[in-house]
Amino acid sequence: MPTAGLTCLVTGATGYIGGRLVPDLLAAGHRVRCLARTPEKLRDYPWIGDVDVVRGDVKDRASVASALKDVDVAYYLVHGLGTGRDFEDTDRHCARTFADAAAGAGTRRIVYLGGLSPAGVRPEDLSPHLRSRAEVGEIFLKSPVPSAVLRAAVVIGSGSASFEMLRYLTERLPVMVTPSWVGTRIQPIAVRDVLRYLTGSATLPEDLNRAFDIGGPDVMTYEQMMRRYAEVARLPRRLIVRVPMLTPRLSSHWIGLITPVPRTLARPLAESLRHEVVCDEHDIARYVPDPPGTPLPFQAALELALRRVRDADVTTRWSSAALPGAPSDPLPTDPDWAGGSLYTDRRELAVDASPAALWRVIEGVGGENGWYSFPLAWAVRGWLDRLVGGVGLRRGRRDAERLRVGDSLDFWRVEEIEPGRLLRLRAEMRLPGLAWLELRADPEPGGGARYRQRALFHPHGLLGHLYWWSIAPFHTFLFGGMARNIARAALGTRPPGRRRRAAR
Repeated sequence: MPTAGLTCLVTGATGYIGGRLVPDLLAAGHRVRCLARTPEKLRDYPWIGDVDVVRGDVKDRASVASALKDVDVAYYLVHGLGTGRDFEDTDRHCARTFADAAAGAGTRRIVYLGGLSPAGVRPEDLSPHLRSRAEVGEIFLKSPVPSAVLRAAVVIGSGSASFEMLRYLTERLPVMVTPSWVGTRIQPIAVRDVLRYLTGSATLPEDLNRAFDIGGPDVMTYEQMMRRYAEVARLPRRLIVRVPMLTPRLSSHWIGLITPVPRTLARPLAESLRHEVVCDEHDIARYVPDPPGTPLPFQAALELALRRVRDADVTTRWSSAALPGAPSDPLPTDPDWAGGSLYTDRRELAVDASPAALWRVIEGVGGENGWYSFPLAWAVRGWLDRLVGGVGLRRGRRDAERLRVGDSLDFWRVEEIEPGRLLRLRAEMRLPGLAWLELRADPEPGGGARYRQRALFHPHGLLGHLYWWSIAPFHTFLFGGMARNIARAALGTRPPGRRRRAAR
């Protein structure tokens, strides 16, 4: 098979792995076609203009056959997990449909990412999730099309359901009463290594038809993974108490209570965690060589997955997180429950003033101009910040009317500015998490302007969640008053550049 210039079909391009695989295939010089039930979901991806998108469903033989026309390598990255109790039947039907269509289209190879199965366990004793993954892999290996079945355990990267479950459990529970499966041994793998193996599988020898175990260099228990996560995320040491009577069903309810991961996903994942999943071989490296330092150790994978939110001094700002620069970063199309908690307070008002007038008020916030709502509340917050060693409000602003990226602004820092339109501030006060304040001035189609305001908070541990909910009742008065008074100031009721107390 040629080493480059192949035509690759990616199913599941709107999913966690598929959305990250496409740019890697493009970077390797391949042509990419995406099969999607709802192509509109792909419009937010930065690579959308570089691929061919076709509408179709892996349940439908005709649409699959059409999508596979002239395809060299077909990536099967879909599964029925979370679709209901009959997901095994759905997986079986879709895999057979895809394999038959690939054979009919003359596709040279199928590449499937499945689950790592425990050694010595009969299929009937596996969890439904692992049993279905194993069955789909066997369907492809028995098909006329040479197949590469990559089997992975827990994938470490923002957006992976298994990783998000680990994230939320560890961050939200300083004391955990856990099921016995936290003692099960697992061999996790970084998402960038998964993608490297998937991309390399496009150019495997033409007659190669087999499964490969893929995993990182560390074998550890789920409990060890939670403790390591707490260390990397700079959380206090977690107290973990095992309770044997927590069945997989009860575990899924428990996970659903603590985390936003849907119970339809949490239950099969929890059931699978009762099995030890450790690689039996690493033969994939004979065909897709590991560069020095790979596969990544668990801690390195964690650090990559958490780099966007762990430190306020990261070089990549929050504002660029929507367009990831690495596979471990979040994508805008990841599920709402992925990426950790991000609390948001939104305010929006129509303003009978020009966008330029509104922008002058926005650019003039802080310092001697104040924050347009409850001056005493802002002052008290500044005093409290100084009391715990923070910067407080004493820094003011460099210029009374103009701001630039990097300017200090009381206890904020200007992170992003689009003159006339957007001001984004990052909090530098002492907080149990990271916070931003975003102010926008947008033109209205019929004239006038629309003021948009967002306060965002990424909590750090349980204390961060408690902090947000303790101050949430005051947001209506603080942030609501700020939005109303900025809108009034744009109408000329409060001249910019002069220090006056805003009306409540």
